[in-house]
Amino acid sequence: MVNSEDSKRPAVAEPALGQADVVSLCDVTKSYPNGLLALGPLSLSIARGEFVSLLGPSGCGKSTALRLIAGLMAPTSGRVELATPAARQIGHGIGFVFQEPTLMPWASVRDNVGLPLKLGRLPTTEAHSRIEASLRQVGLAEFAEAFPRELSGGMKMRVSLARALVTDPDILLMDEPFAALDEITRFQLNNDLLTLWRALRKTIIFVTHSVFESVYLSQRILVMTPRPGRIGACFDIATSAPRTEEFRTSPEYVAYCREVSAALLPRERP
Repeated sequence: MVNSEDSKRPAVAEPALGQADVVSLCDVTKSYPNGLLALGPLSLSIARGEFVSLLGPSGCGKSTALRLIAGLMAPTSGRVELATPAARQIGHGIGFVFQEPTLMPWASVRDNVGLPLKLGRLPTTEAHSRIEASLRQVGLAEFAEAFPRELSGGMKMRVSLARALVTDPDILLMDEPFAALDEITRFQLNNDLLTLWRALRKTIIFVTHSVFESVYLSQRILVMTPRPGRIGACFDIATSAPRTEEFRTSPEYVAYCREVSAALLPRERP
């Protein structure tokens, strides 16, 4: 089912954060000093435990939306609401996985993963326990003492994911984390991410420019329009879980990919 966003929303939105919602953006815009309107007005709500992909062409504001949710930048107008604890011992309820692993080359895998805990001054014993658990979750327990130069691209991304998970965030934001990887590695990490999501039940907001990846991973896909980015269409990907490699070649998967791809095509102007 496809839903188009109403382009004539009121300038000031009522709070959209429902009981089941963990993220809400209400008529959010983002513009820059040079006058460029990069985003919006953008309105969306994401339920707790949901896996949602933001899909759209380069430059449409997908990464900007993630940074607004993470609090790394402020909206020009509108409101960003999060149903996460206002203060936590470690972190603020959000983990962020960037497109590049951004690992410290002089530090071991263990120390890279434990960096947020060190910055948060977590006691050593508890930090060690969290780091070990996080490394096990991403399949890197045997590489705790390795250095980034000794790892493949996929393993570096696993370290980045472990670092995001080590604070036990409520929301996991992922900004095209697998875009630079080869297809085989990307497929494997897609499968591993779904396994983690089913086990941990985090709310995941995943930015991608790949129709195929978004359909495989997501419960819901929000297709963004070219700049300034808005929600142009919404797709519920209703399949029987868990998804396996067989799903990638199923008629159901192909049909969803066709529908989502059609929503990305430029529309003719009247």
